[in-house]
Amino acid sequence: MLELPEELVLPEGLVPPVAPDPPVVPKDAATVMLVRDAAAGLEVFLLRRVVGMAFAGGMTVFPGGGVDRRDADVSIAWHGPEPAWWAARFGCAEGLARALVCAAVRETFEESGVLLAGPDAASVVSDTRPFHAARQDLVDRKYSLAEFLSDNGLVLRADLLRPWANWVTPAEEPRRYDTRFFLAAMPEGQRADGDTTEAEDAAWQLPADAIEDWKQGARALLPPTWMSLAELHDRGSVAAAMAADRAVDKIIPKVVRDGSRIRVVLPTDPAYPGAANHLDARPDDRLDHR
Repeated sequence: MLELPEELVLPEGLVPPVAPDPPVVPKDAATVMLVRDAAAGLEVFLLRRVVGMAFAGGMTVFPGGGVDRRDADVSIAWHGPEPAWWAARFGCAEGLARALVCAAVRETFEESGVLLAGPDAASVVSDTRPFHAARQDLVDRKYSLAEFLSDNGLVLRADLLRPWANWVTPAEEPRRYDTRFFLAAMPEGQRADGDTTEAEDAAWQLPADAIEDWKQGARALLPPTWMSLAELHDRGSVAAAMAADRAVDKIIPKVVRDGSRIRVVLPTDPAYPGAANHLDARPDDRLDHR
């Protein structure tokens, strides 16, 4: 695993001085890294969340969100690896695996207008404009993914997704998510947009450029996003990224105070074993009193 840069710190106010006790149970969520090949290399689709949102306001993220209980509907027409395969990759129950894949497809459509579904197992929708009203109904939860696909004679294309990572919000935070990261190639003919009330803007960028924007203060990134961008940069092309055979281990970071800054540490960081559920000591102090 790559190392997080020490200058990657959390926004002020994201972590309270004292963590919830007991920790908040994480909500299951799915996020999708949409990628495409451009002249300069692999690009990824990014959204900047609206400032003031309860979670990750102002941060640059990939499309995604929480699992809806209806995402587990077994009536959804499905093509690709079965839920049991996804369950083995993500280390979860089969029912949850089904819901995560469906949430990934639904949230990607809601937040970017990209629909990973088609009339049959060999095709993908090339123009999503006819589904504009249904997209808003999905956002408003007036419509389930199962109903949308059935009414329009569409098959969910699970084969267009790849498992990438699994990050859990640190126990010190009051809002927590157990998020599975997926990778998907941008379907030919479709267009990704930022037509969602949750985003201020949307853009395709080379991962290295997005990281450079973060260095210059033009983008705010949370650790899972920074890490995913760095990993995508190393792949170089959509084909290389989609062909990656990745082990998906659950990553549960901790937070520590580093001087006046609050940063995330991973299990590979020397400060990780001594990190406690409070921020009244420096990492070195905690290591001295393990």
